Amino acid sequence: MKATIKIQGKQLTVSEGDTLTVNRFANSKADDTIEIKEVLMVGEGADAKFGAPYVDGASVSAKILENKRGKKVTIIKKKRRKGYQRKRGHRQELSVIRIESIKA
Repeated sequence: MKATIKIQGKQLTVSEGDTLTVNRFANSKADDTIEIKEVLMVGEGADAKFGAPYVDGASVSAKILENKRGKKVTIIKKKRRKGYQRKRGHRQELSVIRIESIKA
């Protein structure tokens, strides 16, 4: 069974057993289970149910496998001939989750 969920401002189509990398959930640890209630669509083909905006009673259960930091992104600002340069770095906090079950 497939489901389209809204998670942290993004819409993703998932099925059971999928592994996703998303922005870190606040106050979460590895092996925590999260419940996603914002399900936009559940099912496949003719059996698909669409919500307006969410499907009533549908939820997706996911398990956090690990919390980690993403690849470093370097930001460089420069104004020519003015002697102005700034160099910053950023590493996004991420959670790796696995979809455990989809309830319609």
